[in-house]
Amino acid sequence: MVDVPSLRTALLDWYDAHARGLPWRAPPGARAKTDPYRVWLSEVMLQQTTVPHATPYFERFTTRWPTVKDLAAAEDAELMAAWAGLGYYARARNLLACARAVAAEHGGAFPQTEVELLALPGVGAYTAAAVAAIAFDQPANVVDGNVERVMSRLFAVETPLPAARPELRRLAGLFVDAHRPGDWAQALMDLGSGVCRPKSPLCERCPLTFGCEALKTGTPERYPLKTKKAERPHRRGHAYVLIDATGRVALVRRPDKGLLGGMAGLPTSDWGATPDFAPPIGGDWRAAGAVEHVFTHFSLTLEVHVATGEGDFSWTPADEAAKALPTVFRKALERALGAA
Repeated sequence: MVDVPSLRTALLDWYDAHARGLPWRAPPGARAKTDPYRVWLSEVMLQQTTVPHATPYFERFTTRWPTVKDLAAAEDAELMAAWAGLGYYARARNLLACARAVAAEHGGAFPQTEVELLALPGVGAYTAAAVAAIAFDQPANVVDGNVERVMSRLFAVETPLPAARPELRRLAGLFVDAHRPGDWAQALMDLGSGVCRPKSPLCERCPLTFGCEALKTGTPERYPLKTKKAERPHRRGHAYVLIDATGRVALVRRPDKGLLGGMAGLPTSDWGATPDFAPPIGGDWRAAGAVEHVFTHFSLTLEVHVATGEGDFSWTPADEAAKALPTVFRKALERALGAA
């Protein structure tokens, strides 16, 4: 039988002594200093993104748009350019939609309950629970990959992911309590990211070893068990880097729906098995090599072609284009400029 009260006390004591200092986080026990806007923004940025990668984006966003009303007033293209490089670009569109809903429907103040937060555009179960717990100290079951890993090891769960997720959520729910729910959620995240790591867990630093069933087996790193993933398919495509007489680069705006929707991009072919070479205009197109990129569901080889010319495009200085483009197109642009 797992001693939930003792485990909660041990982890909160550890968090009080070892909490990470993060720009969106109030110190342990200081909920009154927590800004819901900063909590929400950080949680959206941290989905599928590491803390070191997200932090400079967070600092730039909060300097440029210090409140949710400021963010709501941003132009779509302006925000998408600022998001470039963070990946998973649907998050940026949802971010703006949510900010506008909070500004227009809630007077610029985030609602405080999970149910109300879930009703906001682009806010899913995890984000609603995280904001409710961390920003408003509401008891909520905040379950991300770190929490799943901690629970799978504490209870030595033999069901592999993803089938184990309902059970891991149920187990995490055993620890939800009205006492310091925001600190509890962040303590679990810190434990999972810094101690109960996916590989080489630092069990000697863990405050929960007295209740960890996986540690008793002698192989805690075995958990969580995972179903073997299918091999990621590979696609190919062409990217066209058109440069005018002043050195500006031709950009296009990608359709709102689909991969990299709404982002600035280079003209490209379709991405598939054998894409046709069909540049956006005729010209002196020259091969500039290829770049590789990995998306969540497929990997991509882009053959890069460069030419000089004019046309009906968004003409942007090369250095500005590099900052505004998603990573895959920035790679292609850098390859083209290096070959020019």
